[in-house]
Amino acid sequence: MEGLGSDGAAETSPVAQWKSDFSRAFQYYLDRSTPHTLQRWLGTLVVAMIYILRVYYVQGFYVVSYGLGIYVLNLLIGFFSPKVDPELEPLDGPSLPTKGADEFKPFVRRLPEFKFWYSITKAFIIAFIMTFFSVLDVPVFWPILLCYWIVLFVLTMKRQILHMIKYKYVPFDIGKQRYTGKK
Repeated sequence: MEGLGSDGAAETSPVAQWKSDFSRAFQYYLDRSTPHTLQRWLGTLVVAMIYILRVYYVQGFYVVSYGLGIYVLNLLIGFFSPKVDPELEPLDGPSLPTKGADEFKPFVRRLPEFKFWYSITKAFIIAFIMTFFSVLDVPVFWPILLCYWIVLFVLTMKRQILHMIKYKYVPFDIGKQRYTGKK
């Protein structure tokens, strides 16, 4: 009965200890990569190119690629959407300005850039791993999937852009007026 008390919690299994150490080290490197936006996205571009080359080389896994495309499209919508959607939420707190006389409110994304990057990178890595399982290589006519994805992309982005125009918000820093303090 002595092993069941709080003394048993102090002794962890080697696997649990390794998992804890790995998780801590992984989080440390994620935290260190946060300010290096360009390098993170270049790394993701390399991962995406490796995935694309793998799919091209094996001439298959189009359903996996289609699923990856739909997931990336979903992430893109979250990245371009404001945290508080003026159509859906009552205006209790801060909101996007709708008139020229309204006070400036910063654009806060529903999906922050770091989580967007992390999710896309994870998705490409998981999709790459999935290409090693032949059971996931479903034979399909890939041009139909590509056309369907393009139609979904165009319709979704059209709706998102119209929403941006209606509520006058721009989720990019390009072309926004910058205010500087007194010199």
